[in-house]
Parts: sequence; structure tokens; C-alpha cells
Amino acid sequence: MRRVALFGVMWLAAAVPVLAQGTQADYDRALGLRKKYEALVGNAAEAPRWIGRTHKLYYRRAVKGGHDFILVDADTSAKGPAFDHAAIAASLSSAGGKTYGPLELPFNAFDFVENERAIQFVADGQTWRCDVAASSCRKATAAEAAQGGGRGGRGGGQGNAAAFAGRGRGDAAATVRVSPDGTREALIWNYNVQVRDAGTTTNEIVLSSDGSEGNPYELNSIVWSPDSKKIAANRVRPGYRREVHYVESSPADQLQPKHSVNVYAKPGDLLALPQPVIFDIASRREIAIDNALFPNPYDLSRFEWRKDSSAVTFEYNQRGHQAYRVIEVDAATGKARAVISEEPKTFFNYRTANGNLADSGKKYRFDVDQGKEVVWMSERDGWNHLYLYDGASGRVKNQITKGRWVVRGVQKVDEAARQIIFSAGGMDAGKDPDFLKFYRINFDGSGLTPLTPADGNHNAVFSEDGSLYVDTWSRLDAPPTAELHKTADASLVMPLEKGDIADLQAAGWKAPEVFVAKGRDGTTDIFGVIYRPSTFSAARKYPVIENIYAGPQGSFVPKSFAAYNAMQSIAELGFIVVQIDGMGTSNRSKAFHDVAWKNLGDAGFPDRILWHKAVAAKYPYYDISRVGIYGTSAGGQNSLGALLFHGDFYRAAVSASGCHDNRMDKIWWNEQWMGWPIGPEYGASSNVDNAKNLKGDLLLIYGEMDTNVDPSSTLQVVNQLIKNDRNFDLLAIPGANHTSGGPYGDHKRWDFFVQHLLGVTPPRWSPAMKATETAAAADADEDEQDPLKSPWVTERIGG
Repeated sequence: MRRVALFGVMWLAAAVPVLAQGTQADYDRALGLRKKYEALVGNAAEAPRWIGRTHKLYYRRAVKGGHDFILVDADTSAKGPAFDHAAIAASLSSAGGKTYGPLELPFNAFDFVENERAIQFVADGQTWRCDVAASSCRKATAAEAAQGGGRGGRGGGQGNAAAFAGRGRGDAAATVRVSPDGTREALIWNYNVQVRDAGTTTNEIVLSSDGSEGNPYELNSIVWSPDSKKIAANRVRPGYRREVHYVESSPADQLQPKHSVNVYAKPGDLLALPQPVIFDIASRREIAIDNALFPNPYDLSRFEWRKDSSAVTFEYNQRGHQAYRVIEVDAATGKARAVISEEPKTFFNYRTANGNLADSGKKYRFDVDQGKEVVWMSERDGWNHLYLYDGASGRVKNQITKGRWVVRGVQKVDEAARQIIFSAGGMDAGKDPDFLKFYRINFDGSGLTPLTPADGNHNAVFSEDGSLYVDTWSRLDAPPTAELHKTADASLVMPLEKGDIADLQAAGWKAPEVFVAKGRDGTTDIFGVIYRPSTFSAARKYPVIENIYAGPQGSFVPKSFAAYNAMQSIAELGFIVVQIDGMGTSNRSKAFHDVAWKNLGDAGFPDRILWHKAVAAKYPYYDISRVGIYGTSAGGQNSLGALLFHGDFYRAAVSASGCHDNRMDKIWWNEQWMGWPIGPEYGASSNVDNAKNLKGDLLLIYGEMDTNVDPSSTLQVVNQLIKNDRNFDLLAIPGANHTSGGPYGDHKRWDFFVQHLLGVTPPRWSPAMKATETAAAADADEDEQDPLKSPWVTERIGG
């Protein structure tokens, strides 16, 4: 018996290193995971790009060893390499002085140019042009590069400039606006509108006299009527020009720090006030427009004239976002009327709906037959749907879509056929309501036809004429399938690709688990995902780490296949890592979304905590006595908020670049959800005002040059934590913009959770670890900067 007991003790002692968590072996495995897994996926198609108005398209495809590009002609069903990859790689290597393999070309997308005889792309900051037939590459000329193309995305975010700058849009570099008939040009002279003969300084006529330094007319707002007889323009009283000041401590090009300024409007700031005016050229008459229907604009959209020049329209987004109107102005009288007036009790989500993105707005308008009818998107019945308006009376003719599901976007309106192609989520009972699918419906609400029926998350990309589409779909546990279909009847033209993950699965990869629990109301389903380490054993206990981003502008839990997710690397250290979409996020019902209204501090935490408890009730190894949380930007606000408002549940947080006080952050994002004027709800949700309530362990990270979130937002939290004698860690990244910390910050995040949740000392840092981290972080940063790294971003390119 003693021998048996001794053997048992020896066995347990030998097993301890195997069962340990947060070891060097765990770090090594976590750092190599992405490279290992992504190399094992084959035939996985990314988003296609249609070539101009043709029925040709190409897509990038993941293959064993890298990626290639496939060209498809839908008319002939021909399919093959878009070019000679080996020859292009050789030519580019020779011309660029770097070595590239045929499956490791330094671009993710390109444009066909010269009638498809050449391709153009950007690699290493340089624009290149390659002759397809000759497989020869050269640097593009300045003129060729100026034509654009090849960057793989439309670029540009929402920004906040429109909230306080010029309300008109146009060619900012131009100094005049030429009339449609080419005979005249409009310009600004001494802050007023002037017209003259095109290309000359003769027959100059000053149309206005009320412009001044403090209330000038804006050139970019000027829009001529189609008959060249009238002009619409804005006179704009400037708002407050807020400046955020920066000191770059460690610039790369000099020893001494640098100072810079960013113009950055914040909630509550005085905004510019535009006043639309119409000018009749022949009579030199200024036609005043009563602003009773648009008295307090956050923004006015660009003027759009009716084709017969009888009226001009624009959209009015009221400050506070509780009124949004389509305004039509009679060009002869200046009389304004509201074609549509949307006045929700909470907020109108005014960003344009993009049905291919989970992070999108809920505004859509299409004028049928010059505004005689209008297709309009609204949440007025509690769900995001489409309505058909009578443009003359401003009344709803009929609701086009209806049900306990949401329209996510409109891909095409066919006026002649009176049909709409749209994307939606939640139509299939018992399925994930965030799965995106595509449909066709008639204007009168009849003929609802599914175009993408497979059980998964879909991306449909339509040809320019709308007659064809590529449906690419996947799930967390199913690799991408891509097929070419006809829009008329959804019939299959040809299969394109079916992802192969046999080698990936053989290497031990497992899909994250989708877990559903009831929310705070006891009835609403809350969706999340669970990542376990590859060394998982149900006999062990695992601390839990939640990755949070609760921004109301979208939903964020992964729905599509990915061989690798950064959450998996964190799990490898000995954790279970999860992500959840609680109430207050988008793409569900209006009531679900409205939880965020004037209440960003809620962040869905009552739903999240119930979700965690439901997982723990099912899985004993899920240790909710040790729960950590991390996030960046809005997620940085949320992760710190977990310790301030729910410190009895969450034990440790890493908060990066957080918008910790919504009064300190950009105006467009924060007034959208927190409202205007500034009220006590801002303070109630503020991490600064509530810093004294800190419980648990905290690491704060910020970039000193953050132009997205004012760095002072984090430092004001620091100030309050010091004043209230609270313990915390702080990591400032010199020179960094909006960041989660880069490779150094990632390593610190890992170490922080290993120390505070596992209770062990992290392994010593080594040069080998740093090299691996830097490469992994570079890949991750490239993903964030290049939308085409995601298979769900769509593009259409010129031929």
C-alpha cells in the first residue's frame, strides 16, 4: 500500500507541470497559433470584385501556402488564374528589390486597367502597374497612381468634420462651380455668391450681399440646377473651433518633442449653422427659405435638384438626433415642406445602412421617379423595415417589409420592375438573428424571395446591372462556400469555391462554441461565443476573460468562419475567452438597441453577467469567481466600467484607449447615443466621475497621439484614481495613435491576466518572443487597416 501511495504522489508531482497554466510553453503555443492555423486552410474565397459593367469578376483565395487570385467570366463560366502568379512575382521581385513568392504577393486586391490588359495595386507604399500578358511590372507614373485603385477599400471613416465644417460637398480643390450647360461658373467673392461667364472674368454678377466674415457662403455647398438657371447654396455661421493639443514625446526625426493640434468637436460644442438659399440667375433674385422645418441642424446633406429643376431637396439631421427630415424646397417660391419626418422617442440612427456590414447605420432613402415615391427605412414599428411613401402627400402608401426581424441594407432598387433587393437578419426562426441573408421583394410587399437560403452568415455581391451575384457564406464551424447565381430566380450559375479545413482540423483546431442565454428580461436571447485552449480538459478549472466592445453602432460577436482569432491565443495561456453582444448593441429590435439611449454605462452588463452564469451552470470548469475583461476604444470604456459598476463580478480589466467620459469624446458618436443637450446621464456613465468606485485590478493603456479619443480621457481617469488612492497600472505608448498597445501592449495584457487571474508569475520576456509578437501584431494591424482582409467587405471596380 505504501508503494502504491508513493507511486501516486510521484505521479501527481510529475503531472503538475503538465497541468500548469500561463507557462512558457503556453506562450510559445499562443504566439505561433495564427501562422500555424491560417496556413492549413484551402480554397477559401474572399469577397469578389466585379469588373466595371461586365459580367467578369475576380476574388482572392486562401490556398495551402498562401493566396492566389481567380478570374471568372460569368457569361462563359470560364474560371482560372487572374494572371501568371509566378511570373508576376518574379517581375515584381526584380523591379522592387524584394523577393516575393507566387502565393505571397504583397497586395490583397488590385484594379484592372487598360481594358483589363493590366493590373494596378499598391505595395509597400508604392503604386505598381503590371502588364498581364507580358507579366511585367513597373512603378506606375504619377498620373496613373493619381487615378487610384488597388488599395483594396474605399477608405475613410465617419469622422466628425461634417458636424461643424462645410455642409456642402464637392471638389474642395476647385475654386469655381461650373454650370451644367458649361456657360457660367459660380464662385465666392468677398464671402458672397458670384456668377460669371465660364473661364473668364466677364459679366460678373454678385447674387448675394448678406455674406460676411462671420457668416460666409460656402463654395462647397453650391449646386447648380440641371437647367443652369438657379443655384442652391448655404450661408454658414461658423461654430466653435475646438482644438485638442498633442505633445509627441519621442518623434522619429528629432530629439526634442513636437507639438501638434487636432480640430475636434466634442458633445455640447456650438456647431456651425447653415442657412440654405436659392438664387435665380436671370432675375438676380435671392429666394429665402424659411428654416422652421430645420431650425437646429446637426447636419444638412448636400443639395439634390429634381431633374426638371422645379425643386431642390436635402436631409435635415436635428441636433440630438431625435428628428430627421427629408426637405423639399420649391425653387420658385422657396417654400419648404417635409416629405418625410422621422421623430423617434429615443434616437434616429442616421448613418447610411450598409447591408454587408455588422457595424452600420439605419438610414436609407431612394427617390422613385424623381420623388413621386420614396423608399424609406424606419424603425417606427419596433423593427427596422422599408416603407413606400407618396412623395407628393408625404404619406405612407404601404409598409414593404414587416415582421419581427430587421432590414440591414438595400443592395438595389429596380424602378421598372418595382422590386428591391435587400439584406436582413432574424427572419429564420430558431437561427442566429445576426446571420446576414439576402432577399428580393416587390414594392407592394409581395413576392418575398430568399436569395441566400443556406444556414450561415452571407455576403452577396451583385454585378453592376444586378443580374448576377456571388453568394459567399460561412459559419464559425463551416468554412466559406462561394457560388455564382442569377438574380432573377436565384438559380445556380456555377459553384466557385468550397473551403477545405481537413488539415486544420487534423492539427487540433476546433471551432468556438456558440452559446445562447436569456437576457435581463428573461425572454430575449443573448448570443456569445466561447474559445477554449487547445489543451482543454474538463477536469480543470479555467478563469474566464471577456473581450468586450459594446458600441451601439453595431454587433460584434464573430459569426463567420476564421481559422484564427486573437481570442484563441489568449485562451492558450490557460483561460476560457468569450465575447458577447448584450442589449444596447445594434441589429436586433429597436427596444434591444434603445437600452443604450443616454445610458452607455449600461453596456449590456446585466445580460452579460447572466450569460456568464448560464455558462457556469452548464460547465463546472467555467470559473466565474475569476472573470477578467478587456477592450479598446468604446471597449476600453466598457472594460473599466465593468470594475466601476460591476466590481463584485469582474476581478481584473485591461482598458485601452477608452472614451471614459462621453463629454470628452468626438461629438458625432457620443451625441448619437447620449443625446443633446448635455445632461446628468453623461456623468452617470462617466468612468471619470465614478473612478472612486474601482474594485479589482486595472491596467490602463493609451497612445499619446490618439486622434480618435482624446488621450486626456484616460489621464482624467488616472487623476481621479490617484485622488481616491486607488491602485492601478498605466501604460502610455509614445507616438501611438488609437491603439490597444501594439505588440508590447498585447504582451502586457497577457501577463496581466496570467498574474491576476491565474495567480502565477508570467514567464520572462525573451528576444524570440518579441520577434514573434511583432510579426503577429503587424499581421493584426494589417487586418485592421485593410478591409479586404475580411471576406465580408465588398468592392466594385472600374474596367
